[in-house]
Amino acid sequence: MEKILVVDDEQSLREVLSIMLKRAGYAVTIAMDGEDAVELLQKEIFDLVITDLRMPKVDGMEVLKAVKSASPETVVLIITAFASADSAVEAMKQGAYDYLTKPFQVDEVQLIIRNALEKRRLTTENMLLKREMASQSSFAQLVGQSEAIQRVFEVVRKVADSKSNVLICGESGTGKELVARAIHYNSARSALPFVAVNCSAVPETLLESELFGHMKGSFTGAIANKAGLFEIANGGTIFLDEIGDTTPTIQVKLLRVIQEREFRRVGGSQDIKVDVRVVAATNKDLEKAVADGSFREDLYYRLDVIPIRLPPLRMRTGDIPLLVNHFLERFAKESGKPKPVFSSDAMHVLLEHEWRGNVRELENLIERVVAFSVDGPVTDADVRGWLHRPTALPPVQGVPLDLTDEGLDLEGLINGIEKDLLLKALERSKWVKKKAARMLRLNTRSFRYRLEKYAIKGGRD
Repeated sequence: MEKILVVDDEQSLREVLSIMLKRAGYAVTIAMDGEDAVELLQKEIFDLVITDLRMPKVDGMEVLKAVKSASPETVVLIITAFASADSAVEAMKQGAYDYLTKPFQVDEVQLIIRNALEKRRLTTENMLLKREMASQSSFAQLVGQSEAIQRVFEVVRKVADSKSNVLICGESGTGKELVARAIHYNSARSALPFVAVNCSAVPETLLESELFGHMKGSFTGAIANKAGLFEIANGGTIFLDEIGDTTPTIQVKLLRVIQEREFRRVGGSQDIKVDVRVVAATNKDLEKAVADGSFREDLYYRLDVIPIRLPPLRMRTGDIPLLVNHFLERFAKESGKPKPVFSSDAMHVLLEHEWRGNVRELENLIERVVAFSVDGPVTDADVRGWLHRPTALPPVQGVPLDLTDEGLDLEGLINGIEKDLLLKALERSKWVKKKAARMLRLNTRSFRYRLEKYAIKGGRD
Protein backbone atom coordinates (compact mmCIF):
# COMPACT_ATOMS: atom_id res chain seq x y z
CA MET A 1 0.00 0.00 0.00
CA GLU A 2 1.53 3.30 -1.11
CA LYS A 3 1.99 5.98 1.53
CA ILE A 4 0.88 9.57 0.81
CA LEU A 5 1.49 12.69 2.90
CA VAL A 6 -1.08 15.48 2.47
CA VAL A 7 0.13 18.96 3.55
CA ASP A 8 -2.30 21.88 3.69
CA ASP A 9 -3.23 24.53 6.24
CA GLU A 10 -6.88 24.40 5.10
CA GLN A 11 -8.73 21.73 7.06
CA SER A 12 -11.49 21.30 4.47
CA LEU A 13 -9.02 20.57 1.65
CA ARG A 14 -7.05 18.15 3.84
CA GLU A 15 -10.20 16.25 4.68
CA VAL A 16 -11.40 16.06 1.07
CA LEU A 17 -8.06 14.73 -0.16
CA SER A 18 -7.74 12.32 2.77
CA ILE A 19 -11.17 10.77 2.23
CA MET A 20 -10.63 10.47 -1.52
CA LEU A 21 -7.19 8.87 -1.17
CA LYS A 22 -8.22 6.43 1.56
CA ARG A 23 -11.15 5.27 -0.58
CA ALA A 24 -8.67 4.66 -3.40
CA GLY A 25 -6.69 2.33 -1.11
CA TYR A 26 -3.77 4.54 -0.13
CA ALA A 27 -2.27 4.96 3.37
CA VAL A 28 -2.71 8.66 4.14
CA THR A 29 -0.88 10.85 6.67
CA ILE A 30 -2.00 14.44 7.35
CA ALA A 31 0.22 17.44 8.05
CA MET A 32 -1.56 20.66 9.18
CA ASP A 33 1.19 22.92 7.89
CA GLY A 34 4.72 22.97 6.45
CA GLU A 35 6.42 22.72 9.83
CA ASP A 36 4.43 19.60 10.67
CA ALA A 37 5.33 18.14 7.25
CA VAL A 38 9.08 18.73 7.64
CA GLU A 39 8.99 17.00 11.02
CA LEU A 40 7.14 13.98 9.58
CA LEU A 41 9.63 13.73 6.71
CA GLN A 42 12.42 13.12 9.23
CA LYS A 43 10.57 10.09 10.60
CA GLU A 44 9.02 8.39 7.58
CA ILE A 45 9.55 7.76 3.88
CA PHE A 46 6.52 8.53 1.71
CA ASP A 47 5.83 7.47 -1.85
CA LEU A 48 4.03 10.72 -2.62
CA VAL A 49 3.73 14.16 -0.97
CA ILE A 50 0.86 16.51 -1.91
CA THR A 51 1.53 19.99 -0.55
CA ASP A 52 -0.09 23.38 -0.82
CA LEU A 53 2.23 26.04 -2.17
CA ARG A 54 1.05 28.98 -0.05
CA MET A 55 1.32 28.28 3.69
CA PRO A 56 2.48 30.46 6.61
CA LYS A 57 5.96 30.02 8.11
CA VAL A 58 7.07 27.01 6.01
CA ASP A 59 5.63 27.11 2.49
CA GLY A 60 5.33 24.41 -0.19
CA MET A 61 8.70 25.23 -1.76
CA GLU A 62 10.43 24.57 1.55
CA VAL A 63 8.47 21.33 1.96
CA LEU A 64 9.60 20.34 -1.55
CA LYS A 65 13.23 21.03 -0.64
CA ALA A 66 12.86 19.03 2.58
CA VAL A 67 11.39 16.08 0.64
CA LYS A 68 14.15 16.06 -1.96
CA SER A 69 16.80 16.41 0.72
CA ALA A 70 15.45 13.60 2.92
CA SER A 71 14.09 11.23 0.27
CA PRO A 72 14.94 12.17 -3.35
CA GLU A 73 12.84 9.33 -4.81
CA THR A 74 9.60 10.59 -3.22
CA VAL A 75 7.25 12.18 -5.77
CA VAL A 76 5.86 15.66 -4.96
CA LEU A 77 2.63 17.28 -6.22
CA ILE A 78 2.08 20.99 -5.66
CA ILE A 79 -1.39 22.48 -4.98
CA THR A 80 -1.71 26.10 -6.08
CA ALA A 81 -4.24 28.83 -6.79
CA PHE A 82 -4.52 29.99 -10.38
CA ALA A 83 -2.77 33.24 -9.54
CA SER A 84 0.38 31.45 -8.38
CA ALA A 85 0.74 29.02 -11.28
CA ASP A 86 4.08 30.58 -12.22
CA SER A 87 5.40 29.63 -8.78
CA ALA A 88 4.15 26.08 -9.31
CA VAL A 89 6.07 25.88 -12.57
CA GLU A 90 9.15 27.04 -10.68
CA ALA A 91 8.50 24.27 -8.15
CA MET A 92 8.52 21.72 -10.99
CA LYS A 93 11.92 23.02 -12.01
CA GLN A 94 13.04 22.29 -8.44
CA GLY A 95 11.90 18.67 -8.69
CA ALA A 96 8.12 18.60 -8.24
CA TYR A 97 6.33 16.08 -10.49
CA ASP A 98 3.27 18.21 -11.34
CA TYR A 99 0.88 20.76 -9.89
CA LEU A 100 -2.87 20.95 -9.19
CA THR A 101 -4.68 24.25 -9.68
CA LYS A 102 -7.53 25.12 -7.30
CA PRO A 103 -10.35 24.38 -7.71
CA PHE A 104 -9.71 20.93 -9.18
CA GLN A 105 -11.82 17.97 -10.25
CA VAL A 106 -11.60 14.70 -8.33
CA ASP A 107 -11.09 12.69 -11.52
CA GLU A 108 -8.24 14.99 -12.52
CA VAL A 109 -6.55 14.57 -9.12
CA GLN A 110 -6.90 10.78 -9.17
CA LEU A 111 -5.37 10.55 -12.64
CA ILE A 112 -2.39 12.73 -11.76
CA ILE A 113 -1.81 10.78 -8.54
CA ARG A 114 -1.94 7.44 -10.37
CA ASN A 115 0.57 8.70 -12.93
CA ALA A 116 2.84 10.10 -10.22
CA LEU A 117 2.86 6.84 -8.29
CA GLU A 118 3.45 4.88 -11.50
CA LYS A 119 6.54 7.02 -12.04
CA ARG A 120 7.66 6.12 -8.51
CA ARG A 121 7.07 2.40 -9.18
CA LEU A 122 8.99 2.53 -12.45
CA THR A 123 11.92 4.19 -10.68
CA THR A 124 11.96 1.42 -8.06
CA GLU A 125 11.60 -1.32 -10.69
CA ASN A 126 14.45 0.19 -12.69
CA MET A 127 16.64 0.16 -9.59
CA LEU A 128 15.73 -3.48 -8.92
CA LEU A 129 16.47 -4.41 -12.53
CA LYS A 130 19.91 -2.84 -12.31
CA ARG A 131 20.58 -4.72 -9.07
CA GLU A 132 19.41 -7.96 -10.64
CA MET A 133 21.58 -7.50 -13.73
CA ALA A 134 24.57 -6.71 -11.54
CA SER A 135 24.10 -9.64 -9.17
CA GLN A 136 22.53 -12.19 -11.48
CA SER A 137 24.25 -15.56 -11.56
CA SER A 138 26.05 -15.88 -14.87
CA PHE A 139 24.53 -19.21 -15.90
CA ALA A 140 21.04 -18.66 -17.18
CA GLN A 141 19.15 -21.55 -15.64
CA LEU A 142 19.49 -24.88 -13.91
CA VAL A 143 19.95 -27.71 -16.39
CA GLY A 144 19.95 -31.42 -15.73
CA GLN A 145 18.19 -34.76 -15.97
CA SER A 146 20.05 -36.60 -13.21
CA GLU A 147 18.06 -38.02 -10.33
CA ALA A 148 19.81 -35.68 -7.88
CA ILE A 149 18.85 -32.47 -9.70
CA GLN A 150 15.37 -33.75 -10.57
CA ARG A 151 14.71 -34.15 -6.84
CA VAL A 152 15.58 -30.46 -6.43
CA PHE A 153 13.19 -29.51 -9.25
CA GLU A 154 10.43 -31.53 -7.60
CA VAL A 155 10.93 -29.76 -4.27
CA VAL A 156 10.85 -26.37 -6.00
CA ARG A 157 7.55 -27.23 -7.71
CA LYS A 158 6.01 -28.38 -4.44
CA VAL A 159 7.08 -25.46 -2.24
CA ALA A 160 7.00 -22.52 -4.67
CA ASP A 161 3.53 -21.40 -3.57
CA SER A 162 4.17 -21.99 0.12
CA LYS A 163 4.69 -19.02 2.41
CA SER A 164 7.36 -20.89 4.38
CA ASN A 165 10.99 -19.78 4.45
CA VAL A 166 13.52 -21.81 2.47
CA LEU A 167 17.17 -22.60 3.23
CA ILE A 168 19.26 -23.66 0.22
CA CYS A 169 22.54 -25.42 1.03
CA GLY A 170 25.25 -26.31 -1.43
CA GLU A 171 28.82 -25.69 -2.45
CA SER A 172 29.81 -22.51 -4.26
CA GLY A 173 28.81 -22.58 -7.90
CA THR A 174 25.98 -25.10 -7.62
CA GLY A 175 23.25 -22.61 -8.54
CA LYS A 176 21.68 -21.58 -5.24
CA GLU A 177 20.48 -18.20 -6.53
CA LEU A 178 18.93 -19.85 -9.58
CA VAL A 179 16.89 -22.13 -7.33
CA ALA A 180 15.79 -19.10 -5.29
CA ARG A 181 14.66 -17.35 -8.47
CA ALA A 182 12.82 -20.48 -9.62
CA ILE A 183 10.95 -20.58 -6.31
CA HIS A 184 9.96 -16.92 -6.59
CA TYR A 185 8.93 -16.92 -10.25
CA ASN A 186 6.82 -20.05 -9.83
CA SER A 187 4.98 -18.58 -6.84
CA ALA A 188 2.01 -16.27 -6.42
CA ARG A 189 4.55 -13.54 -5.60
CA SER A 190 6.13 -13.66 -9.08
CA ALA A 191 4.71 -10.28 -10.16
CA LEU A 192 6.27 -8.61 -7.10
CA PRO A 193 9.96 -7.91 -6.41
CA PHE A 194 12.70 -10.53 -6.12
CA VAL A 195 15.56 -8.85 -4.24
CA ALA A 196 18.93 -10.57 -3.86
CA VAL A 197 21.67 -9.54 -1.43
CA ASN A 198 25.03 -11.19 -0.85
CA CYS A 199 25.51 -10.99 2.90
CA SER A 200 29.24 -11.78 2.68
CA ALA A 201 29.96 -8.99 0.18
CA VAL A 202 28.76 -6.11 2.39
CA PRO A 203 30.45 -5.05 5.67
CA GLU A 204 28.28 -5.38 8.79
CA THR A 205 28.03 -1.61 9.25
CA LEU A 206 26.60 -1.22 5.74
CA LEU A 207 24.61 -4.47 5.63
CA GLU A 208 22.17 -3.30 8.30
CA SER A 209 21.45 -0.14 6.31
CA GLU A 210 21.22 -2.16 3.08
CA LEU A 211 18.67 -4.57 4.55
CA PHE A 212 16.61 -2.24 6.70
CA GLY A 213 17.27 1.26 5.33
CA HIS A 214 18.26 4.37 7.27
CA MET A 215 17.16 7.88 8.08
CA LYS A 216 19.05 10.98 7.05
CA GLY A 217 21.85 11.82 9.48
CA SER A 218 21.75 8.49 11.32
CA PHE A 219 25.44 7.93 10.53
CA THR A 220 28.26 9.52 8.57
CA GLY A 221 27.35 9.36 4.90
CA ALA A 222 23.57 9.03 5.46
CA ILE A 223 22.78 12.11 3.39
CA ALA A 224 19.16 11.11 2.69
CA ASN A 225 16.48 8.75 3.89
CA LYS A 226 16.81 5.34 2.27
CA ALA A 227 14.38 2.42 2.08
CA GLY A 228 15.95 -0.97 2.89
CA LEU A 229 15.78 -4.11 0.78
CA PHE A 230 13.17 -5.70 3.04
CA GLU A 231 10.95 -2.68 2.39
CA ILE A 232 11.60 -2.78 -1.35
CA ALA A 233 10.85 -6.54 -1.42
CA ASN A 234 7.51 -6.07 0.37
CA GLY A 235 5.00 -8.53 -1.06
CA GLY A 236 7.74 -10.46 -2.85
CA THR A 237 10.84 -12.47 -1.99
CA ILE A 238 14.19 -11.52 -0.50
CA PHE A 239 17.15 -13.82 -1.19
CA LEU A 240 19.82 -13.72 1.53
CA ASP A 241 22.87 -15.33 -0.04
CA GLU A 242 25.76 -16.51 2.18
CA ILE A 243 23.60 -16.14 5.30
CA GLY A 244 26.22 -18.12 7.22
CA ASP A 245 28.63 -15.17 7.01
CA THR A 246 26.39 -12.75 8.92
CA THR A 247 27.46 -11.44 12.33
CA PRO A 248 25.53 -12.03 15.57
CA THR A 249 24.24 -8.43 15.46
CA ILE A 250 22.73 -8.87 11.99
CA GLN A 251 21.38 -12.30 12.95
CA VAL A 252 19.40 -10.75 15.82
CA LYS A 253 17.85 -8.18 13.50
CA LEU A 254 17.04 -10.83 10.87
CA LEU A 255 15.38 -12.96 13.53
CA ARG A 256 13.14 -10.08 14.52
CA VAL A 257 11.98 -9.25 11.00
CA ILE A 258 11.29 -12.94 10.29
CA GLN A 259 9.39 -13.48 13.55
CA GLU A 260 7.54 -10.19 13.88
CA ARG A 261 7.28 -9.22 10.20
CA GLU A 262 8.49 -5.75 11.12
CA PHE A 263 11.74 -3.83 11.46
CA ARG A 264 13.07 -0.38 12.19
CA ARG A 265 15.35 1.63 9.92
CA VAL A 266 18.77 2.65 11.20
CA GLY A 267 18.15 5.87 13.08
CA GLY A 268 14.39 5.45 12.75
CA SER A 269 11.77 5.54 15.48
CA GLN A 270 8.87 3.75 13.78
CA ASP A 271 8.34 0.04 13.14
CA ILE A 272 7.63 -0.88 9.52
CA LYS A 273 5.45 -3.89 8.72
CA VAL A 274 6.38 -6.08 5.75
CA ASP A 275 5.17 -9.25 4.07
CA VAL A 276 8.29 -10.84 2.61
CA ARG A 277 9.18 -14.46 1.92
CA VAL A 278 12.75 -15.22 2.95
CA VAL A 279 14.90 -17.59 0.91
CA ALA A 280 18.40 -17.96 2.36
CA ALA A 281 21.45 -19.80 1.05
CA THR A 282 24.79 -20.92 2.41
CA ASN A 283 27.79 -23.03 1.46
CA LYS A 284 28.57 -23.59 5.14
CA ASP A 285 27.41 -26.27 7.56
CA LEU A 286 24.97 -24.22 9.63
CA GLU A 287 24.33 -27.09 12.03
CA LYS A 288 28.01 -27.03 12.90
CA ALA A 289 27.92 -23.22 13.13
CA VAL A 290 25.02 -23.49 15.58
CA ALA A 291 26.95 -26.05 17.61
CA ASP A 292 30.05 -23.84 17.88
CA GLY A 293 27.98 -20.75 18.66
CA SER A 294 28.73 -18.71 15.54
CA PHE A 295 25.13 -18.91 14.23
CA ARG A 296 21.95 -18.43 16.26
CA GLU A 297 19.98 -21.64 16.74
CA ASP A 298 16.60 -19.85 16.75
CA LEU A 299 17.41 -18.10 13.44
CA TYR A 300 18.57 -21.38 11.92
CA TYR A 301 15.26 -23.08 12.69
CA ARG A 302 13.32 -20.08 11.39
CA LEU A 303 15.17 -20.32 8.07
CA ASP A 304 15.38 -24.11 7.72
CA VAL A 305 11.61 -24.67 7.41
CA ILE A 306 12.01 -26.02 3.88
CA PRO A 307 15.57 -27.30 3.32
CA ILE A 308 16.92 -27.77 -0.21
CA ARG A 309 20.29 -29.48 -0.69
CA LEU A 310 21.96 -28.80 -4.03
CA PRO A 311 24.20 -31.64 -5.21
CA PRO A 312 27.74 -30.78 -6.34
CA LEU A 313 28.53 -31.38 -10.00
CA ARG A 314 30.69 -34.41 -9.15
CA MET A 315 27.50 -36.04 -7.81
CA ARG A 316 25.67 -35.59 -11.12
CA THR A 317 28.29 -36.08 -13.79
CA GLY A 318 25.60 -37.39 -16.15
CA ASP A 319 24.40 -33.77 -16.49
CA ILE A 320 27.77 -32.53 -17.74
CA PRO A 321 27.06 -33.17 -21.48
CA LEU A 322 23.72 -31.33 -21.15
CA LEU A 323 25.36 -28.39 -19.38
CA VAL A 324 28.19 -28.29 -21.93
CA ASN A 325 25.70 -28.12 -24.79
CA HIS A 326 23.67 -25.45 -22.98
CA PHE A 327 26.70 -23.21 -22.40
CA LEU A 328 28.11 -23.81 -25.90
CA GLU A 329 24.84 -22.63 -27.46
CA ARG A 330 24.64 -19.59 -25.21
CA PHE A 331 28.21 -18.34 -25.61
CA ALA A 332 28.28 -19.08 -29.34
CA LYS A 333 25.11 -17.03 -29.79
CA GLU A 334 26.48 -14.17 -27.65
CA SER A 335 29.78 -14.08 -29.56
CA GLY A 336 28.30 -14.64 -33.01
CA LYS A 337 30.61 -17.61 -33.59
CA PRO A 338 29.78 -21.14 -34.74
CA LYS A 339 29.03 -23.60 -31.96
CA PRO A 340 32.19 -25.69 -31.27
CA VAL A 341 32.02 -29.49 -31.18
CA PHE A 342 33.61 -31.55 -28.39
CA SER A 343 35.48 -34.70 -29.29
CA SER A 344 34.64 -37.81 -27.25
CA ASP A 345 38.09 -37.66 -25.61
CA ALA A 346 37.52 -34.03 -24.62
CA MET A 347 34.15 -34.88 -23.08
CA HIS A 348 35.80 -37.75 -21.20
CA VAL A 349 38.25 -35.28 -19.63
CA LEU A 350 35.30 -33.19 -18.42
CA LEU A 351 33.56 -36.25 -16.97
CA GLU A 352 36.68 -37.19 -14.99
CA HIS A 353 37.44 -33.69 -13.66
CA GLU A 354 36.82 -32.86 -9.96
CA TRP A 355 34.81 -29.63 -10.57
CA ARG A 356 35.54 -28.02 -7.24
CA GLY A 357 33.93 -24.85 -8.63
CA ASN A 358 30.90 -26.88 -9.77
CA VAL A 359 28.66 -25.53 -12.56
CA ARG A 360 30.26 -22.09 -12.41
CA GLU A 361 33.68 -23.60 -13.12
CA LEU A 362 32.25 -25.57 -16.04
CA GLU A 363 30.59 -22.46 -17.40
CA ASN A 364 33.87 -20.51 -17.25
CA LEU A 365 35.63 -23.31 -19.10
CA ILE A 366 33.04 -23.37 -21.90
CA GLU A 367 33.27 -19.58 -22.24
CA ARG A 368 37.03 -19.98 -22.80
CA VAL A 369 36.42 -22.80 -25.28
CA VAL A 370 34.13 -20.60 -27.37
CA ALA A 371 36.44 -17.58 -27.12
CA PHE A 372 39.48 -19.53 -28.38
CA SER A 373 37.74 -21.96 -30.71
CA VAL A 374 38.92 -22.32 -34.31
CA ASP A 375 37.96 -24.74 -37.04
CA GLY A 376 37.81 -28.37 -35.97
CA PRO A 377 36.58 -30.17 -32.85
CA VAL A 378 37.70 -29.31 -29.32
CA THR A 379 40.32 -31.88 -28.29
CA ASP A 380 41.21 -33.39 -24.93
CA ALA A 381 44.51 -31.44 -25.06
CA ASP A 382 42.57 -28.19 -25.48
CA VAL A 383 40.39 -28.97 -22.47
CA ARG A 384 43.32 -29.96 -20.24
CA GLY A 385 45.07 -26.72 -21.13
CA TRP A 386 42.03 -24.65 -20.12
CA LEU A 387 41.11 -26.48 -16.93
CA HIS A 388 42.04 -24.93 -13.60
CA ARG A 389 44.25 -27.45 -11.88
CA PRO A 390 43.47 -28.21 -8.23
CA THR A 391 45.95 -26.90 -5.68
CA ALA A 392 48.43 -29.60 -4.76
CA LEU A 393 48.46 -30.99 -1.23
CA PRO A 394 51.29 -29.71 0.94
CA PRO A 395 54.15 -32.21 1.34
CA VAL A 396 53.85 -34.32 4.49
CA GLN A 397 55.89 -37.53 4.30
CA GLY A 398 59.64 -37.27 3.92
CA VAL A 399 59.71 -33.51 3.38
CA PRO A 400 59.69 -31.25 6.45
CA LEU A 401 57.44 -28.20 6.47
CA ASP A 402 59.16 -24.89 7.12
CA LEU A 403 57.95 -22.83 10.08
CA THR A 404 57.80 -19.05 9.88
CA ASP A 405 58.05 -16.76 12.89
CA GLU A 406 54.24 -16.66 12.96
CA GLY A 407 54.07 -20.47 13.06
CA LEU A 408 51.34 -22.46 11.32
CA ASP A 409 47.89 -23.84 12.07
CA LEU A 410 48.82 -27.50 12.52
CA GLU A 411 45.32 -28.70 13.30
CA GLY A 412 43.86 -26.79 10.35
CA LEU A 413 46.55 -28.18 8.06
CA ILE A 414 45.93 -31.77 9.16
CA ASN A 415 42.16 -31.36 8.91
CA GLY A 416 42.52 -29.93 5.41
CA ILE A 417 44.64 -32.87 4.28
CA GLU A 418 42.25 -35.39 5.85
CA LYS A 419 39.18 -33.84 4.26
CA ASP A 420 40.86 -33.62 0.87
CA LEU A 421 41.83 -37.30 0.98
CA LEU A 422 38.31 -38.31 2.03
CA LEU A 423 36.87 -36.47 -0.98
CA LYS A 424 39.48 -37.95 -3.34
CA ALA A 425 38.73 -41.47 -2.10
CA LEU A 426 35.00 -40.90 -2.58
CA GLU A 427 35.53 -39.56 -6.08
CA ARG A 428 37.84 -42.46 -7.04
CA SER A 429 35.26 -44.93 -5.74
CA LYS A 430 32.35 -43.18 -7.53
CA TRP A 431 31.06 -42.19 -4.06
CA VAL A 432 30.67 -45.77 -2.84
CA LYS A 433 31.52 -45.38 0.86
CA LYS A 434 32.73 -48.93 1.54
CA LYS A 435 35.20 -48.78 -1.33
CA ALA A 436 36.43 -45.35 -0.27
CA ALA A 437 36.94 -46.58 3.32
CA ARG A 438 39.02 -49.53 2.07
CA MET A 439 41.17 -47.22 -0.03
CA LEU A 440 42.01 -45.26 3.13
CA ARG A 441 42.36 -48.45 5.24
CA LEU A 442 39.60 -47.31 7.60
CA ASN A 443 36.78 -49.35 9.07
CA THR A 444 33.23 -48.26 8.25
CA ARG A 445 32.55 -46.64 11.63
CA SER A 446 35.75 -44.58 11.55
CA PHE A 447 35.09 -43.53 7.96
CA ARG A 448 31.53 -42.40 8.77
CA TYR A 449 32.78 -40.45 11.77
CA ARG A 450 35.16 -38.50 9.56
CA LEU A 451 32.45 -37.80 6.99
CA GLU A 452 30.26 -36.35 9.74
CA LYS A 453 33.20 -34.39 11.16
CA TYR A 454 33.70 -32.54 7.87
CA ALA A 455 29.97 -32.42 6.93
CA ILE A 456 30.61 -34.46 3.77
CA LYS A 457 27.20 -35.63 2.58
CA GLY A 458 25.98 -37.81 -0.24
CA GLY A 459 27.19 -41.08 -1.73
CA ARG A 460 25.88 -44.55 -1.16
CA ASP A 461 26.87 -47.57 0.93
